[in-house]
Amino acid sequence: MAITANNARRGNPLRLAVWGGAGLLLLLPAVAMRFTAEVNWDETDFLVMGALLLFACGGYELAARMPGGRSYRAGAGAAIVAAFLLVWVNLAVGFLGGEGNPANLLFAGVIAVAIVGAVAARGRPAGMARAMTAAAVAQALVGAAALTFGLGSPGGQGLYEVALGTTLFGGLWLLSAWLFRRASA
Repeated sequence: MAITANNARRGNPLRLAVWGGAGLLLLLPAVAMRFTAEVNWDETDFLVMGALLLFACGGYELAARMPGGRSYRAGAGAAIVAAFLLVWVNLAVGFLGGEGNPANLLFAGVIAVAIVGAVAARGRPAGMARAMTAAAVAQALVGAAALTFGLGSPGGQGLYEVALGTTLFGGLWLLSAWLFRRASA
């Protein structure tokens, strides 16, 4: 039985939710700017967020076409959410001490580890699990470096930033790894 492109699209009910959610997320600041002066986006902000959402949704589309079932797609979703939020947080407010802190560029290395690992794994679930575990380790190493070299905010605020962010994002990478491991079983 041949599967047409139309049938493949209908077989994934999350597709509309992913793309629709991305559209709503991009629309939200435009609506907020009408009601408050605290939200002040310009064209560049919308273009950058649009590009981030396009990459995230494109990653979802790619993952949805891979074999591996729900665990695989959920693992890919967790990794995409981790990468998206890591970039968004760093662009919006900065993970370490503010968006102007060059130390925030270290987190690009975490995402690079995940992407290079995923490419090296050629999308196979066991390799993807190793790649996401490596991203979690890279996340922890960046956090440890930030604490060791005082790259974040001073004092307790810096410790809070690093501990919270490393735990949250490291947890997302590890969740992704666990889901990929399940998909490989």
